[in-house]
Amino acid sequence: MKAVILAAGLGTRLGGVPKPLVRVGGCEIILRTMKLLSPHVSEFIIVASRYADDIDAFLKDKGFNYKIVRHDRPEKGNGYSLLVAKNHVEDRFILTMGDHVYSQQFIEKAVRGEGVIADREPRFVDIGEATKIRVEDGRVAKIGKDLREFDCVDTGFFVLDDSIFEHAEKLRDREEIPLSEIVKLARLPVTYVDGELWMDVDTKEDVRRANRALVSAAVKGSGDGFISRKINRKISTRISAAIVNKVNPNQMTLISFLVGAFSALASFFSIPLAGLLYQFSSILDGCDGEIARASLNMSKKGGYVDSILDRFVDFLFLAIIALLYPKTATVAMFAIFGSVMVSYTSEKYKAEFGESIFGKFRILNCIPGKRDERIFLIMIFCLLSAVSLKLILWMFLTIAVISLTRVVVTLLAVLLAKQI
Repeated sequence: MKAVILAAGLGTRLGGVPKPLVRVGGCEIILRTMKLLSPHVSEFIIVASRYADDIDAFLKDKGFNYKIVRHDRPEKGNGYSLLVAKNHVEDRFILTMGDHVYSQQFIEKAVRGEGVIADREPRFVDIGEATKIRVEDGRVAKIGKDLREFDCVDTGFFVLDDSIFEHAEKLRDREEIPLSEIVKLARLPVTYVDGELWMDVDTKEDVRRANRALVSAAVKGSGDGFISRKINRKISTRISAAIVNKVNPNQMTLISFLVGAFSALASFFSIPLAGLLYQFSSILDGCDGEIARASLNMSKKGGYVDSILDRFVDFLFLAIIALLYPKTATVAMFAIFGSVMVSYTSEKYKAEFGESIFGKFRILNCIPGKRDERIFLIMIFCLLSAVSLKLILWMFLTIAVISLTRVVVTLLAVLLAKQI
């Protein structure tokens, strides 16, 4: 199956930048669409006008099978752009817009649909600006932005066949051919994909909104501790949304590591300050994964490096404090050992069984001792150490107890599992 991407717009509301090449969520709009559609598409037909050369130059080393189809009448509307693609597709094909952003969940559902892919529960768009659809007998009866009574809104995604061109040809002689007129004339069937992330990006404010939406959707579904869910993610997602178009995941991993290492060195000057910086590094530690998932730039190598650097920072922080307070060394040894083992038990399970231990054993999501929770506790004890340095010993003791308890519970859960 082929996919037609309409990218002939003038991009006037984004400062002359072609909309398909605008970075949203750390990834150019057209690149995101093509990455998500690649498993379902054999060839991309990109209909472009003024910016055809720019789009071609951007895509030529990305490894896609694509063809640029040019035309010089963008003022005739997106319906005319569809007509330009007539001789390049046959049978069933996907049609989408070069200025729309979609999530992977949306795409996976939409490609199985037929006709207009519509949304009855749009959560990320201004309904007042959306193209609305009135449905009768499962097909488009009316379509337009000014409909007062409607059943759903158009997502800019269609699954069509070449019979659509018969209807488009009837409008060829018009000065402007809106795609909505072709859709109405063809009385296309309607498939609902409700509540998933999709957006029409027209303005700089739309870019900011899309950044926030994509980053929020990129928060991993399981594995976060209580502190991450309730505190860290509320901050990290805002940071990620602000920098997602400027920083790549590897750069964010390095920044988080440097802040964490600096927090450990800050212990020589101020334990409370060190604790605050350590907690801040924990917040930043969530940004690289958020940016990677939002920008479709995930890599096993990146996850591996991030995990190793996290362990290094944890060891360095606790080891330096133990060095500063030698009387705590014995308890500190168990705290460091427990911190390492918590991560090792989950990573080793994933390596051996090929799945997340948090998805398999839900109870582990309720047991304290994950990295975010340990670091938050360490910060609290570091702040309280300004009142009494004896609390440093209690810090190590608390971390040792909760981390080793978690390790034991994890081991028992695996040993007692009937099916693995």
